[in-house]
Amino acid sequence: MSAILRFGTDGWRARLDGDFTNENVIRVADAAGALWAQQATGSLVYVGFDTRPGAKDFARLAAKVLAAHGLVVKVSDRYVPTPALAWTVAQDARAVGGLMVTGSHNPNDYQGIKLRMADGGVGSEEFYEELQRTIDPDPTSDRGPIQETDFLTPYFDHLYTMVDAERINAAHLKLVYDPLYGSASGYFADLLRAMGIDVTEIHGTVDEETDATHPEPIEPWVDDCERAVVECGACAGLVNDGDGDRVGAVDEHGRFVNSQKVIAIILGHLCKNRGWSGRVVLNLSSSILTRRVAKELGCRLSIKPVGFKHIYSEMKKHDVLLGGGEAGGIGIACHMPERDGILTNLLLCEAMAETGKTPGELVEELEDRCGRYHYARRDLRVDPEVIEMFRTILPGLNPPVVAGRVPVAVSHMDGLRLEFADESWLLLRPSGTEPVVRVYAEASTIELRDELLEAGTDLAHGEFS
Repeated sequence: MSAILRFGTDGWRARLDGDFTNENVIRVADAAGALWAQQATGSLVYVGFDTRPGAKDFARLAAKVLAAHGLVVKVSDRYVPTPALAWTVAQDARAVGGLMVTGSHNPNDYQGIKLRMADGGVGSEEFYEELQRTIDPDPTSDRGPIQETDFLTPYFDHLYTMVDAERINAAHLKLVYDPLYGSASGYFADLLRAMGIDVTEIHGTVDEETDATHPEPIEPWVDDCERAVVECGACAGLVNDGDGDRVGAVDEHGRFVNSQKVIAIILGHLCKNRGWSGRVVLNLSSSILTRRVAKELGCRLSIKPVGFKHIYSEMKKHDVLLGGGEAGGIGIACHMPERDGILTNLLLCEAMAETGKTPGELVEELEDRCGRYHYARRDLRVDPEVIEMFRTILPGLNPPVVAGRVPVAVSHMDGLRLEFADESWLLLRPSGTEPVVRVYAEASTIELRDELLEAGTDLAHGEFS
């Protein structure tokens, strides 16, 4: 019996020892090919893949299935970051889409498929709904011819022009770069070196520790980078996830700088040092700090549900400067309406070069102006039936008191978000892709944040009193 393939906000994923099989890759590619071929006969599709075992073979198989629909299909000649695929699609007027075989930020025993539309952005809910209806229960045997091409080099050549390479060179930065064994391994460190940066790369080549590393740029997976920054005497550490669309950073003292603070730094750099302006689009789970920075800079602020697809929809409206998600995805609208963790890290280098300040100093400067807040997320694994029950009651859930505090604002835009008089807040939302309830909280003290997290955990478990 064929597996039921469910697409989340950014594609489909499954365990390599489970549903991620040749047969299911064929079924997904066949459905995508059928939809893309409807747009124009002979349209172009790009295909990329990450560093995980078998990724290239899966990608070539998917490409041949796509080609059987009369599409012209170009497959990368090496592993590539997802932003490279997305940018390539967006730059080519003949392209109707892109298919990326990547496990992204998921554990290494998972693999997945991300689809990108003609503008390089994520697919809409309508596209994925149609895709799921189109998936055949039986894998097709049809195959077509494919071409192998290098679209990585043009992408990195373009990134070089997106920043002031001369200023970066003159700053004599010393950095640690951690691709977490992902698809930016080797490439990004070389680009930084071409700009005159002294780079130490860790987790750049496959070794016996690869399988134990979770390629997500958050703690504890950035612990090695934190240690390496201190040991090397570097001014910063830069981190990307498994396919290069998310970021994390480490300051000169080996302290993790979360993506919310990175967004704030990049936004300040673009507005103050480059003189850019525009609307800022953030997810509901965004930090108080990020919102305050946007308002301080005079940027109109739009808040959307969690998931970059909602930011993508806004970025297509042409008045957006930057879009940022809680999970580390940051998109610069003039580049493309999609996340690019590699460009984000380059802009962080430019910000350091422009100001002469380290990430720690940039964060301290931000917090002196906008306040110090402590942000955290807790993922609660629960049974699927509990998730469904929780979804049912969420629209009517409005607790009068939480952690001894009375909410002053309540939002059901995406789950349940409670805000309090001092701007601290709590958000509960079921994941759209896994049996998890995510609990977010932010407050001016760690103690209050943790009290809110505990209260949110109790609410997620049905304890409403």
